[in-house]
Amino acid sequence: MNGLRDRFRLLHESGTFLLPNPWDTGSARLLQGLGFPALATTSSGLAASLGKLDQQVTRAELVAHVAAVTAAVSVPLNVDAERCFADTPAGIAETVDMLADAGAAGISIEDYDPATGRIETVPAAAERVAAAARACARHGVVLTARAENHLYGHDDLEDTIRRLRAYEAAGADVVYAPGVRTSADIARLVDSVTAPVNVLAMADTPDVAELARLGVRRVSTGGALAWAAYGALRDAARELLEAGTTTFRAGALSGEEIENAFGRSA
Repeated sequence: MNGLRDRFRLLHESGTFLLPNPWDTGSARLLQGLGFPALATTSSGLAASLGKLDQQVTRAELVAHVAAVTAAVSVPLNVDAERCFADTPAGIAETVDMLADAGAAGISIEDYDPATGRIETVPAAAERVAAAARACARHGVVLTARAENHLYGHDDLEDTIRRLRAYEAAGADVVYAPGVRTSADIARLVDSVTAPVNVLAMADTPDVAELARLGVRRVSTGGALAWAAYGALRDAARELLEAGTTTFRAGALSGEEIENAFGRSA
């Protein structure tokens, strides 16, 4: 396990790497087979696979998911742990321990509290990051601290930078502000911290080559791959239901691809 964690940490030391987000074991196996060096869970994609909305997955469901995925792949797995399912430092540490035992190479913690519908204050959020950092350090797990401002309508880049600096000072190995979109804002963010920066690939963010030029270390997809897959399912089902045809088969995996992704051991 330490080998995967060491490998994941090394990925952040130079260059830019892609960290796609599978939503179940099968999608994880498929992405691994395509050659990605590491994977990350997605809270919204996992929730959808369980017939739930985002932020409705339980800690037990996430831990089971992580255990299943890490048993099925041989690349490092980063875990979207939301708020770490706890309000206290002891509870945060317990969640980190459980996810580490399930095989996580990395864990993220965010500063949005769905129970209150608010972004936490910087001191409170930094204290939570520190608790997660202490627990992650015991396992050699990479900790990513997330500033959720831009996903919830708080497009204050200065506040986001203050937050990421505080989270880095509290022990985060990687910082992440999903929803920061423009090259200028991303460059400012990268220049404002010393920790590696993760950027969420969105429809209006720069492409990966430009993100690499800006100094971004890690690019993830969040729930986008899951929603693209569910969109393809919707379109295929509508064709079958409304036209009675199956031209959607043209985009399906080939037998060889199925065998390569699912028929061989991790």
